[in-house]
Amino acid sequence: MTPPTTRTWSRRGHTPVVRVRGRSRRRISVAALACYKTGEPSRLIYRPCPDARPDGRKSFSWKDYRDLIQTAHQQLGAPIVLPPYAPDLNPVESVWSVLRRTTTANRAFADPDDLITAVWRGLRQLQYRPDVLDGCLTGTGLRRQPP
Repeated sequence: MTPPTTRTWSRRGHTPVVRVRGRSRRRISVAALACYKTGEPSRLIYRPCPDARPDGRKSFSWKDYRDLIQTAHQQLGAPIVLPPYAPDLNPVESVWSVLRRTTTANRAFADPDDLITAVWRGLRQLQYRPDVLDGCLTGTGLRRQPP
């Protein structure tokens, strides 16, 4: 849970110190899709993966991914095209970058629940910012048609 620090300040001549209580074994897994349909605003569809699952898994299973894609297909009402596994072709990598630079930057989290709350809040805010999502899509070379 070491916080990403982009900038900080302190009195002149004093080195700033960011104290972190310790490391946690908890993890947060989130699967997300940045989607667009011609004539409509871009959308961000995401699903969390609970830390404690009944089957003991700590990550997504193929069924979780399948359910996410089916939900996106139903919400969009159109075919879904998935890029190959390449970070430079995946607009969600830009979404995570925006999240790290805004919601979670320069912040020391008190506990894992504080981190989870901040991530959900940041993703919720991004859902209502189609202009930011359009920028993430454009950064991959995808061209968005204006509505």
